[in-house]
Amino acid sequence: MTMEELLNNLSFSGNSSFPLNFTDETVPDGRGTVDFIIRCVIPSVYILIITVGLLGNITLVKIFITNSAMRSVPNIFISSLAAGDLLLLVTCVPIDAFRYFFDEWIFGTMACKLIPVIQLTSVGVSVFTLTALSADRYKAIVNPMDIQTSSAVLWTCLKAITIWIISVLLAVPEAIFSQVVHIKDKNITFTACVPYPLSDEMHPKIHSIMIFMVYFLIPLAIISIYYYHIARTLIKSAHDMPGEFSEHSKRQMETRKRLAKIVLVFVGLFALCWFPNHVLYMYRSFNYREIDSSVAHLIITLLARVLSFCNSCVNPFALYLLSESFRRHFNSHLCCRRKRYRERATSYLQSTSAIRMTSIKKNTPTTTTLLNGHSLKREVSL
Repeated sequence: MTMEELLNNLSFSGNSSFPLNFTDETVPDGRGTVDFIIRCVIPSVYILIITVGLLGNITLVKIFITNSAMRSVPNIFISSLAAGDLLLLVTCVPIDAFRYFFDEWIFGTMACKLIPVIQLTSVGVSVFTLTALSADRYKAIVNPMDIQTSSAVLWTCLKAITIWIISVLLAVPEAIFSQVVHIKDKNITFTACVPYPLSDEMHPKIHSIMIFMVYFLIPLAIISIYYYHIARTLIKSAHDMPGEFSEHSKRQMETRKRLAKIVLVFVGLFALCWFPNHVLYMYRSFNYREIDSSVAHLIITLLARVLSFCNSCVNPFALYLLSESFRRHFNSHLCCRRKRYRERATSYLQSTSAIRMTSIKKNTPTTTTLLNGHSLKREVSL
């Protein structure tokens, strides 16, 4: 196996850099198509992900910050989720896109150690926050008699900060093991960022299993348990709801069900977007010396990477479709922007018209008459 194939096999975090050219034996008939996809289509998709993700998540965070009515316990967690997505979008996604323009790592040792930490931190914030949201929905539906105290928002903020701290600490080993290396392959020397020592064959296997367990399997298992009990409680409450409190209880239960549905959709999107990347990384780790360098493998790799990054921009749109209050605030936010734009445009047109009229007046013959000692200008038609 060539060093190019070895480097193609390395990183879950996307911090490895390897030449993206292919030999004629690998791509006998479609070299031009593959080069076009790599150099043009994929970076364009990354730019779209960054643009859409920034627009959606920044708007989401701004709505929750500027509207006091939106500062509830679930919304604090969702804001933390959006902050993690923004961190990924402004750091890891652009660098991952630049890899398709350069044949080697150009960002230096610091970025080689920092980028995988940031990406793993973002993944940790996402999955651990979703777990905390599921626990919050479990408490609200299964134990509805627990009254939310005035300090609940403060405690939620502390929980969100704790999730960030834990996510950063769990990602620190990525910085320890990642390194920039200079590799010779077929009389060509190039620089690459690798996530662990190339000579250690056990490291990628242990790393991939731990990543899959900690950042995917265990959190989703806990979330599944929470939602199993939520479903049981909702089914039971449909039959055992007291008659004298039926209307109030139904409205309250509908609100809680709607929030639980939103969290479940977030969890489903996370699982759908990140599962292919986890599977591909484990497959590579356990077939460390037998990785395929064909076009099919390249396409699967690119799709898995793009899909994982898409998770950072889909939550605001899911929230828009599922939450009436968020949709109302989002539309109001957009309307305010359009209104300000129209006001600026109107102001510009008025000022332009005033300047034009002033210019016309300066060039128009006038006669002056006296009225009560004051000068009165009267335009004369031409």
